[in-house]
Amino acid sequence: MQKSKMKYSRRTMIGSLAALSGAVTLPLPAWATGSMGKGHGGAVRKGMDQLSGAKIDLHIGEGRFVTGGRSGHAIAVNGTIPGPLIRLKEGEPTLLSVHNMLDEDSSVHWHGLLLPFQFDGVPGVSFPGIKSGARFDVPLTPRQSGTYWWHSHSGLQEQVGHYGPLIIDPAGADPVQYDREHIILLSEFTPMHPHSIMKKLKVAEGYFSRQKTSASDDYPLSTEERLMWGRMRMMPTDIADVSAPTYSYLINGHGPEDGLELPFTPGERVRLRIINGSAMSFFNIRLPGLPMTVVQADGQNVQPVEVDELQIGVAETYDVIVTPTEAGAFAIAAESMDRSGMAQASLSSQPGRKAAFPALRDPPLLSMVDMGHGGMDHGSHGAKADVPADSATMDHGQMDHAAMGHAMPAPAATTGGDDMAAMDISGGMNMRDTSLLPASVKVGPGIDMVAMNPQDRTGYPGLGLDNVPHRVLNYRMLKSFKMDHHKRAPDREMELHLTGNMERYMWSFDGKKFSAVGDDPIRFGYDERVRVKLVNDTMMAHPIHLHGMFFELVNGQGHHQPKKHTVIVQPGSSATFDVTTDEPGDWAFHCHLLYHMHAGMMQTVSVAFPEGAA
Repeated sequence: MQKSKMKYSRRTMIGSLAALSGAVTLPLPAWATGSMGKGHGGAVRKGMDQLSGAKIDLHIGEGRFVTGGRSGHAIAVNGTIPGPLIRLKEGEPTLLSVHNMLDEDSSVHWHGLLLPFQFDGVPGVSFPGIKSGARFDVPLTPRQSGTYWWHSHSGLQEQVGHYGPLIIDPAGADPVQYDREHIILLSEFTPMHPHSIMKKLKVAEGYFSRQKTSASDDYPLSTEERLMWGRMRMMPTDIADVSAPTYSYLINGHGPEDGLELPFTPGERVRLRIINGSAMSFFNIRLPGLPMTVVQADGQNVQPVEVDELQIGVAETYDVIVTPTEAGAFAIAAESMDRSGMAQASLSSQPGRKAAFPALRDPPLLSMVDMGHGGMDHGSHGAKADVPADSATMDHGQMDHAAMGHAMPAPAATTGGDDMAAMDISGGMNMRDTSLLPASVKVGPGIDMVAMNPQDRTGYPGLGLDNVPHRVLNYRMLKSFKMDHHKRAPDREMELHLTGNMERYMWSFDGKKFSAVGDDPIRFGYDERVRVKLVNDTMMAHPIHLHGMFFELVNGQGHHQPKKHTVIVQPGSSATFDVTTDEPGDWAFHCHLLYHMHAGMMQTVSVAFPEGAA
């Protein structure tokens, strides 16, 4: 990957955007005039076409999408969900021309791509957005290769279909050898309008949960544990804000009822480019009976590592190689993290041959470690060089406490009735002790939990996957494909807290809700080397995405730290990355759970321009 070659100032670049986004669109394409588009409500097709070449036109329209007996409003690009696969080649220029045929503003963010900030596609941060009836042109000469994707960054359009895959083939030989490839783009569909979902989450954040505990349920919880969770007004099953049956889970726009088949010939090396393009869903991916060799993470090549299952957070990508040696059908099972539903496709050696899919597993339960109580991380497996010192303790979140007969301690008597701030749990540690927070965190109603002893959990495979009987990927297993011999030590360090009030559905960084007007951005000098520690003070896993730059995950791999653009920060824990800020401009930095971002868990990262820039 090459550094940016921009020679202009932030002011010069922003000044040209209004004209670009206000240009008149070209005549509607044939597919739009016949079915959907501005003022139309025609049918949206499932699946995706492929576009490549020196000029690529994307038309954002609306229509009706149907899957599994459900029908609802959709925003589709070029008439399909997902939108078209954009296939580019490293070093070859193209013009991406985005036409907005909606009655509202829209945008396209090129997720994971290195490009000048004014083309990154985030309204209010890096450009004004694309007005109704307007066109926005993005000149791009890819400086990278790999598996990426694109999506709207306007309102909640991503939830209703405005997303698609993007593949950049390397200029030279691909170090990953394969005979066939398939894209596995995971997403969700719901006929419920996303603004209705957001309203229900604000009124009652547990509205969509169908896995609540009760006195008569079958969850392996002791009486003491049930009393503790009850006093805290929390659920140990509070894993996902929105899940099945509200969502139908999709692979390439197809629900489980569609019986999507992806072909293979026995003996082939099949590359699966897995993209989590969902709004809110983590997925656990497995092909029972067929090992996966992970060869790429977030578009960056990694040293091959064989696993049987992996968890993919919202906005992450993983490329894996599978080699089915015999004829038959293999299930591609993408189970939601809360195990309420599954996206499905069959890898089949002959048409019509369907795989047998595993049943949904029992829902996972949150533990004391997910509250930030710390502990020993059994997922570390090996050297801990460059892993933060706080990771060397025991991660009890990887143990099944109920199965082991370990009851979590009940809270001590409080002095303020139902006052959570007065609650004292687990040996005198207070989960709302705001004195544990640094001065940079704004304390107020937007914070209802503080991690008391947050540990680095990059060795944790994800909720519910710590006690399965097979190999599961975790971040400490990822090693960059090439060694970085010239890695600089950080010039400085900073700490950011992921904060929230789950009951009020308030989400933020450092207790400060994002506002496009008046916010003081996170500032970096040009070409700084900064170590950033993310501390998750909530009981939910957050996929945190940095626009415009890759960071190196501090995972114990020394000069082989893997580059990523999105990192899952586990509940009540921390994760650390190093970033070299060599891409000047204003960039979004946010949780990629769509409704968390919309509720305020986002900030602007501002990288200074080099001295002497015009």
